Amino acid sequence: MGLKEGTRVPRLVKVAGLIGLVGVAATGCTTEEVLRFGWPEGVTPQAESMRQLWTWSVIAALAVGVIVWGLMFWSAAFHRKKTDELPRQFQYNVPLEVIYTAIPFVMVVVLFYFTAVTQNEVLAKPANPDQKVNVTAFQWNWEFSYPEYRTPDGEPVRTVGSSDEIPLLVVPTNQRIEYTLRSTDVIHSFWVPEFLFKRDNFPNPEKNDQDNVFQNTIDREGAFVGRCAELCGTYHAMMNFEVRALSPDKFDQYMQLRTQINPQTGQPYTAAEALGQMNCGELCTPHAVTTTPFNTDRTSGEPS
Repeated sequence: MGLKEGTRVPRLVKVAGLIGLVGVAATGCTTEEVLRFGWPEGVTPQAESMRQLWTWSVIAALAVGVIVWGLMFWSAAFHRKKTDELPRQFQYNVPLEVIYTAIPFVMVVVLFYFTAVTQNEVLAKPANPDQKVNVTAFQWNWEFSYPEYRTPDGEPVRTVGSSDEIPLLVVPTNQRIEYTLRSTDVIHSFWVPEFLFKRDNFPNPEKNDQDNVFQNTIDREGAFVGRCAELCGTYHAMMNFEVRALSPDKFDQYMQLRTQINPQTGQPYTAAEALGQMNCGELCTPHAVTTTPFNTDRTSGEPS
């Protein structure tokens, strides 16, 4: 009987391993996708740091789960009731109680440490960032201004969204960008899914003791939709914008245009006009490609 049980257990382990291997292979996921455990793919180093924390946390949780499940199945398989004799009891076993108290404590401390390290990295704000952007939210759109760039009339370069045009937040890749957030009315929230990070826009953040500044670096060029993630009124769901990440040389060209007068209009170049003057393919599309404007005429009867 003992020999049969001894050969049966390895066989069950092999079958379970084969089922798990087939299950993973059948998903069609790459190794990188499997190790993300459902975590979205980000475009910033901060997002990658959070992904690594998530991956190792899940691996640790699975390891603990395997141990617990193994102990449960081992107890059920090898400690079934065979006689009326009371099995050996382990209550009041001080060394055992110390072990199963100390191990969870160590696990919590380790998880807290790596969580704190990742949080500090994500929220770090080194002095002298490469670029600064002021993000102002209002019902129901966005204004982006660049305090370090001035138009010929001395005003900061800015882009304001409207019901007819999605505002474009044009930023460079591989440079540290500082975002300063505020609202002119109610609480909004600045959220770009590819950043894997969001932060609320408060009115008067200084008076409300709110940290309204964060920094990040975008790893690659592209167009990424941005949204308001705080319920803010009638058109909250339509309050979108677009981040347009350009290489540093393209960004410099863009800002050079934004700080000049458009000879056709006699006014400083808008974001759309500046991008339209640049020859850099889809990245320089003058209008948003990730979302569309909305119709504020609630009596039109036509979907936006």
